[in-house]
Amino acid sequence: MNKEQAKERIEELRKNVEYHAKKYYDEDKPEISDFEYDMMMLELRTLESQFPELITKDSLTQKVGGTVKEGFEKVEHEVPLQSLQDVFNFEEIESFEKRVKKQAEENGIENPRYVVETKIDGLSAALEYKNGKLVRGATRGNGLVGEDVTQNLKTIKTIPQELPEKIDITVRGEVFISKKDFEKMNQEREENEEELFANARNAAAGSLRQLDSKITKTRPLDIYIFNVQKIDGKEFNSHFEELEYLRKIGFNVNPVCIYCKTKEEIFEAIKKIGEDRENLTFGIDGAVVKVDDLNLRKIMGTTSKVPKWAIAYKYPPEQKVTILKDIVCQVGRTGVITPMAILEPVKVAGSTISKTTLHNEDFIKEKDLKIGDKVIIQKAGDVIPEIVEVVVSKRTGEEKNFEMPKACPVCGAEAVREEGEAAIRCTGIECPAKLYRNLVHFVSREAMNIDGLGENIIGILLEKKMISNIADIYDLKFEDFASLKKKGEKFAQNLIDSINLSKKNDLYRLITAFGIRHVGVKAAKTLAKTFGDIDKLSAATVENLSEVEEIGPIVANSIVEFFNQEQTKDLISRLKNAGVNTIRLKEENDDDRFAGKTFVLTGSLEKYSREEASNIIEKFGGKTSSSVSKKTSYVLAGDDAGSKLTKAQSLGVQIITEQEFEEMCK
Repeated sequence: MNKEQAKERIEELRKNVEYHAKKYYDEDKPEISDFEYDMMMLELRTLESQFPELITKDSLTQKVGGTVKEGFEKVEHEVPLQSLQDVFNFEEIESFEKRVKKQAEENGIENPRYVVETKIDGLSAALEYKNGKLVRGATRGNGLVGEDVTQNLKTIKTIPQELPEKIDITVRGEVFISKKDFEKMNQEREENEEELFANARNAAAGSLRQLDSKITKTRPLDIYIFNVQKIDGKEFNSHFEELEYLRKIGFNVNPVCIYCKTKEEIFEAIKKIGEDRENLTFGIDGAVVKVDDLNLRKIMGTTSKVPKWAIAYKYPPEQKVTILKDIVCQVGRTGVITPMAILEPVKVAGSTISKTTLHNEDFIKEKDLKIGDKVIIQKAGDVIPEIVEVVVSKRTGEEKNFEMPKACPVCGAEAVREEGEAAIRCTGIECPAKLYRNLVHFVSREAMNIDGLGENIIGILLEKKMISNIADIYDLKFEDFASLKKKGEKFAQNLIDSINLSKKNDLYRLITAFGIRHVGVKAAKTLAKTFGDIDKLSAATVENLSEVEEIGPIVANSIVEFFNQEQTKDLISRLKNAGVNTIRLKEENDDDRFAGKTFVLTGSLEKYSREEASNIIEKFGGKTSSSVSKKTSYVLAGDDAGSKLTKAQSLGVQIITEQEFEEMCK
């Protein structure tokens, strides 16, 4: 490769590396694996070493990735939080050991020692203590300037708020989420139809960099401390000595720390960590080799990006070939039907893999998967097994295509895939796989509002097989509830009263309670007002529904699909027999004074919450919107109204005060 070709390739690599570094460090949403990123960086570093005249200061080989997120205060690190030089083979480890040995001999230091530690896959942070008390915590950022995340770090239980010694010390550690907690988080997010975290590192980083510490508190963050950045009044000779001191004063220190005297012992330590990585409770992305002698570290120094006295060995992802024996489908609590690969059991990265998710129909088509294929699998982020690709050359012609089911494999209801979505869903409201979630929604405050019948009680009722259907709620007796608690008579009577009261609800609450996809409270009120009773709504066609304001074709299709299900018809019949109201209740002041009017609420109101004001507007036949346009009738502006008020003024939309709104409602 000549210089011109190298320059072109270096520029291309820098552009790609910058893009993916931003996704990884700043947005916590990586699009490629760590290994792919490492290989790009390795190629860039190799080319720059071959053509040093092409090296620039802004290359990521010369600086630490990461910026300060808007909303956080900047923190200048008194001691830089540097990155590490990555290596991918033992020859580079040997070269590192030779450089260390040479510098040690030149400075009269005999037999330098090393410490090999796990490279924890998380987000680096510095903790600063004054007089023994935690006063500030910050992310690494670009190594020189990070983000002040003190309040977020204080939510981590393993970080001591006060030390037993009144010292001034700054330590560095890695914030992470354990493998078990990460799997649990992603399982919950999948059940709630939320976007899954790509890996534990980004889950930890995103959690620590939340602007609201209340959100951080709900995330299972942990930390391992691995370095003393600065300490006043104490001197240490070795890194190993530092770590022992940190343990003594209460820090959660990196648990894997192997003392080595020779390069052979370094190799063995790296191999041992690699062999044991599957048994570790936390994810790692390598092993770090550090010079133990702190005086030798000072002599060796650092570059602008990395210390010369440490190096990080990166393990390659282990891949194995196995057979895709079958594809089966599972139904989640939200009704999403997920294909699952059944594999010929194979050991990967220390554990036996016999199945893995195939995500959705598109994933199967993209990978061109067929039942009977030989496939390459690996563990993503050392935690989640995944199919990488098919070994097409090994196909025999006996492999079988797979098609997603047209009906739910659990209840037999129609399975549909809506336009613009990757997921296929069960539409049955009585599907056992969805029952718990459907019940919780049905009784919720915004739906049938059955006070006292919360998630725990529903869980107990299902466990005891006292209910197997939504309508079963209305068959429960006083004795059934009383049996759930000692001296549960009052509890039981309150629940019976609440259930009976729910029978008198307006129709819109019942429509909301059904949990029809895309139909919330607002749309339910519109449907109740337009059709008047459940039978007319059940009989409505897509064309009928599409004529209703605010009901588009996607929502209309969803409604028709729901009411066409035999399960839905059965449920409505049982609810009617139980005495549940299925018609719209006309209010005494059935007043449509705001009919055809659209309100936008902005700023802080004194007498009403946003929800209360919206309910009043809807009660009088109006509707609310979140954005201002030429079609907006009124902008109700409270204190500290912002851009919506400005836009309303520019469009000439009528702006009203809270007092004027009250006058309109009299």
